[in-house]
Amino acid sequence: MVTNITNFGRSGLSDWLIQRVSAIILALYTIFMVGYLLFHPALDYPTWNGLFAQTWMRIFSLLAFLSLAAHAWIGLWTVITDYIKPTGIRFAVQIVVMLAIFVFLVWGVQVLWGA
Repeated sequence: MVTNITNFGRSGLSDWLIQRVSAIILALYTIFMVGYLLFHPALDYPTWNGLFAQTWMRIFSLLAFLSLAAHAWIGLWTVITDYIKPTGIRFAVQIVVMLAIFVFLVWGVQVLWGA
């Protein structure tokens, strides 16, 4: 029996809900970005910079980053607990995955909000 000490939510239902909400946010972000790229075929740096200079786009992107981190953690936690049974190895792999997700999240925020 695998214990729930390292999953993101408090129960399977909250994990399921976080997974679905984050998937919807990521889908909306993807649809927006694809639409933006289709309507701006000659995309240059000033246009791209102008989009990401707007606060609403930075907030939307930050929400997408956070959704990606939560979605990845829940999905990878599920896979890790399903396929890695020895507790020490499973815990070590979860720590590595958690650190990687954290580093990518911090890096994304720094790129998005940095000067």
